[in-house]
Amino acid sequence: MNDETIAGIEKEITSFIRRIILSEKRMDGLDRSTYVILRQLASHGPAGVKKLSDDLQLDSSTISRQAAALVQKNYAVKEPNPADGRSYFYQITDTGKKELEANRERRYGRLRYMLSEWPEEDRKIFGELLRRYNEGVEDMNDQ
Repeated sequence: MNDETIAGIEKEITSFIRRIILSEKRMDGLDRSTYVILRQLASHGPAGVKKLSDDLQLDSSTISRQAAALVQKNYAVKEPNPADGRSYFYQITDTGKKELEANRERRYGRLRYMLSEWPEEDRKIFGELLRRYNEGVEDMNDQ
């Protein structure tokens, strides 16, 4: 593997991450952690702190703090676990679903704009390469 190639990839990944963070700060909408948790609840259904923590690979205290903020904003409700009265799970509300969808549309719009001059085949390849990279990172984190 060529070190120059790896250095170029590392530089572009760093720039990519920095630009995503900067664009999220400029975008009116959900912060990254709120978006990720709401997307998880919308996609996979109600979940407790431990499940969210495991699925999102985040610290339980971070999930607890973020989930409490979701409840406060009426994006999620905290309900007792019927199987175990001592634990709770979080469920996305209609307000949370609407906010998630509005935010998702803003993100899609930004991507459509940024990639509008790319040929469709290039967009597909880019998506595939990102998927492969993300899977590799996930596999590495599982080890």
